[in-house]
Amino acid sequence: MTGKRLLVHTLFLLLLPILVAWLGISVAGAVGLVLLALMWRWAISLSVFVAPAKVPELELETISASHFVEKVRWCMDRLGVPYTERPVGGALGAFFLGRSVPVLWFKSGAVRSSIGNSAEILRYLWGRYSAEYGDAAEFLEPTPERLALERSLDRCGVDLQVWVYFHLLDDPWLTKHAWGCDNPAIPQWQRLMLKVLYPVLSFLIRKSFRITSLRYQKAVEHIDAQLADVEKRLADGRKSILGGDMINYTDLAFAAIMGLWLQPPGYGGGKADTVRIEREQCPSAMIRQIETWSTAYPLCTRFIEQTYQERGNS
Repeated sequence: MTGKRLLVHTLFLLLLPILVAWLGISVAGAVGLVLLALMWRWAISLSVFVAPAKVPELELETISASHFVEKVRWCMDRLGVPYTERPVGGALGAFFLGRSVPVLWFKSGAVRSSIGNSAEILRYLWGRYSAEYGDAAEFLEPTPERLALERSLDRCGVDLQVWVYFHLLDDPWLTKHAWGCDNPAIPQWQRLMLKVLYPVLSFLIRKSFRITSLRYQKAVEHIDAQLADVEKRLADGRKSILGGDMINYTDLAFAAIMGLWLQPPGYGGGKADTVRIEREQCPSAMIRQIETWSTAYPLCTRFIEQTYQERGNS
């Protein structure tokens, strides 16, 4: 709970060598400044107990268009736990802070802790709220069968990132829009940095995701295989992918992750409207692939659309 306080302290540390050189401060003076910085840092640690910052009990750090964020957001909405969402700009956190989204911040005693990665966040929610919320949290129970399906869906989620970027990175406007450059909820300085650093960020994404024609083809094959598996499961009329009529978190995960390409009405639960890319805005090759999947996997398509419709009606 010391984020802003630490930010000011970090900026001071970065400016400290410049200050010493500019003012010609002696060695003794420089040592004094270092001791001052250490005392300052200690005071920040003490402030957690003496003057704790007023922060939400639960805060979800997000990228509005992320399918992994949508997976967590949807589960938190269904659970009914109160939380605050804090959107951040596109790929800035991953490549400049070494931190991807979603990140769930929560109070743990007098301090504040965080956990990243959608699967780990859902395990925390189950452990934290299963006893308190009882039957309302049952859909989050991580059975072996659910965990196996979730791992498969998450791998497919990475393939979808490759698929999206393969099509969008050559269109800076669409990519920056998806990152949140037109989202007023994202701090203005972050939106500006996304625009200025676009050439750097697009280069880093191509390298980190290994976005090549071969990698793209493999990604499409993996997505096809996942859709075919779920299509086969749904053929008997079941309401849940793993069987039965009770929806669990893997059903929401499938709809959230595959919703990235289908973009059904209500995607994001109202939190992704400002970054939404309508189908007619997409590159033609992207549109053809969307239509191919929609036609080849009608049960999956209907399942995603109906799950989102039920979300909107709940």
